[in-house]
Amino acid sequence: MKIPDIFIIGENSQAGTYILRIRLKEDTKLQFGRFKKGKLISLAAGDYTYVGSALSEKGSTSLARRLVRHATRSNDRPPHKICPVMIKHFQECGLGPSDPIPKNGKKLIWNVDYMLDLEITEIINVLAIRSSQKLESTIGRFLELNKDSQIIENGLGANDAPNRTYILRVNSDDMWWSSITKDIRIKYLHNN
Repeated sequence: MKIPDIFIIGENSQAGTYILRIRLKEDTKLQFGRFKKGKLISLAAGDYTYVGSALSEKGSTSLARRLVRHATRSNDRPPHKICPVMIKHFQECGLGPSDPIPKNGKKLIWNVDYMLDLEITEIINVLAIRSSQKLESTIGRFLELNKDSQIIENGLGANDAPNRTYILRVNSDDMWWSSITKDIRIKYLHNN
């Protein structure tokens, strides 16, 4: 069974919470910007998740624009392979503007930007939850407690949420991603 690259659930909102499934193709060491004073963090090849939110109904902090921004790289380097698929899918379901690509290129701001900017990473799946509810912290905690996820570094990716970690290593396969998508739909959206 092929896992959908992009899975969108929830109400007809332009805002929401999302989970990225990121594949790192080879081992690396990375500074996540100024996180922990630029500490070099070892990352093993494999899958990672990142939980984020974009809670504005329009503008750069709307869900579609934020997700497309994540799927681009800085300095005119090639975007993630999922980027054109994402744009087409969003247009088909009425999520975001017709052209959600960042107008002035991508500047690295958030911890995850540094990981996503590497050419050895690819976003391979997206779960977008269309909802004006603030679900980022709750879903982040849900993923932290999952038996197949591993905290790389406390607080990574969650500068605005004390005691949370939003970039996690996942030691599992496609079935994990499918079950997480189903669990989140049932637990947080009551089958919407």
